[in-house]
Amino acid sequence: MVWLWLIAASLATGLSLVLLVYWSFAIGRILDTTRKVPTARAGLGLAAVKPLTESVCVVVPAHNEAHAIAGVIRSLRKQDHPQMRVVIALDRCTDGTADVARGEIGGDARFRLLEIQQCPLGWAGKVHAVWSGVTASAEAGLAEYLLFIDADTELDPGCVSATAALMRERQLDMLSLLSTLTYDRWFEILVQPAASLELLRQYPILQANRDVDRRPFANGQFMMFRASSYRAIETHESVKDELLEDLALARRISQARMRAGVYMADGMVRCRMYESWAAFKKGWKRIYTEAARRRATKLRRASFRVAIPGAILPIFAVLAVVSGAVLFSLYQRETLGMIAIVVGGIAFGVHAAALAMAYRAGGAPLWSILAYPIGAVLTARILRHAASDLQAGRPTSWGGIEYMRTSQ
Repeated sequence: MVWLWLIAASLATGLSLVLLVYWSFAIGRILDTTRKVPTARAGLGLAAVKPLTESVCVVVPAHNEAHAIAGVIRSLRKQDHPQMRVVIALDRCTDGTADVARGEIGGDARFRLLEIQQCPLGWAGKVHAVWSGVTASAEAGLAEYLLFIDADTELDPGCVSATAALMRERQLDMLSLLSTLTYDRWFEILVQPAASLELLRQYPILQANRDVDRRPFANGQFMMFRASSYRAIETHESVKDELLEDLALARRISQARMRAGVYMADGMVRCRMYESWAAFKKGWKRIYTEAARRRATKLRRASFRVAIPGAILPIFAVLAVVSGAVLFSLYQRETLGMIAIVVGGIAFGVHAAALAMAYRAGGAPLWSILAYPIGAVLTARILRHAASDLQAGRPTSWGGIEYMRTSQ
């Protein structure tokens, strides 16, 4: 029987070393990002020291968002920026979004409602709604900064001022914030951290902020542009058929050799991405599919990359500790037993520490780290299903419209 424990301890110790290296690298990346990249809150001090005079037009596309539109309007009405105007672009809404929006706006003259009745062929719905909000409103035409936010976001009262101040201070052409997400539904707690971490592994924040060798990235929930730069890249019309228009716009900014900043919101922007598990799966399939540029093989590789270090290797770290303890206490194999215990324990601890740092930065509850392996497995499954949908020719559903996306 001892030989089985020897094999188990040796194998588990070796795989624990892989886990240790992987998550040690992750800790290094998180620390480096924290040190070099500011959060949105850094802009609050900048705005206080040098008050803003630049005008901002906020464009909010909304398709059947009656459940969420009140929250974003209330948060925009509380903004302290003195030169802010808002265009709510209602995209073919059939659920009473317009009535809710009018009720929340009241008599606030800073707001304008734009009702869109149709989406032309060749356009993605959200992209056309944003473009319509920009081109059909005098407010956007006169603004120095354009801010595009999703209808399911809510902003801190100082958010617009803080981000405009960061744009000015850092001489950026585009600034995007990674929203602080909600964590009060089971799929948000279990799966959302793993899903978000995989996307950030594909598009690291540090690389997104480089001026040279940039890995272009942006979050469509919150994107601010210098108006002149936005028009120089030919507006949303240049990415009209994209289902991940934020990445497409970030690439155009990079190709034009303009400056970009991608920062953590740190609570300045909050968002509930999806209302249900079904919507969560469908939404993340779309995100991963377009992020991988519709390459099924890339999606399948990513599924293994999520599951192995997130769910499989941690099990082997636990096995290393258990098998080491058995060898040490029952079979007097003190040296190998102690090595297995120490390596497995350190590897699991580093894995947990890296997750704790990532969860704290993203606003996820720390206790839910225990569920990360489940989230990793379910995220890997979403990636595999995205690959299968591509290869089977199944359409992507978004905003009430189905889009055919073929595998590259």
